[in-house]
Amino acid sequence: MIIFTARIPKRRLMAGAAAVLCCVSAILAFGLTLRGRAVAVSAEVKHIKTNDDRLAYLSGLGWQVSPQPMATEELLIPEEFADSYQDYLKLQADQGFDLTQYRGKRVKRYTYQLTNYPAQAEPVQISLLIYRDKVIGGQIQSSSGSFLHGLALPAPADSAPPESPAAAMARQIV
Repeated sequence: MIIFTARIPKRRLMAGAAAVLCCVSAILAFGLTLRGRAVAVSAEVKHIKTNDDRLAYLSGLGWQVSPQPMATEELLIPEEFADSYQDYLKLQADQGFDLTQYRGKRVKRYTYQLTNYPAQAEPVQISLLIYRDKVIGGQIQSSSGSFLHGLALPAPADSAPPESPAAAMARQIV
């Protein structure tokens, strides 16, 4: 029988235990966040440097788009937001994006043609706002302007939430 002994200073033992605890905590937090499903729209995704990165990001959201952007524009986020911006800021905030922290900054907007938008006869486009390789906003819109919404896939019509009693009453009154 061979016996090995080692002397480990308490400082190293504590540092090793702390490192293991941090790793386990990070893994548990990540696992609980995902819970076995893909993350939907995630605010401010970093490392979006190339067209392939943008395509992969959109594909991860469930979208199929044209391989090249229809338009690439440089925009200036205003220093002060007029009242007309409030709905757009709310749309972005509902997705976890905060455009107010980019006041006065120049951003790029990449617009792609969507090829898998459900049940839509007219062309639909998806746009991403990028600042320094980071997604800071985005939206989906019809080319005619008949609708505008966030980056998430719309819920199927058959799984729409039931109408609230107040909405039903308002519909009957009109």
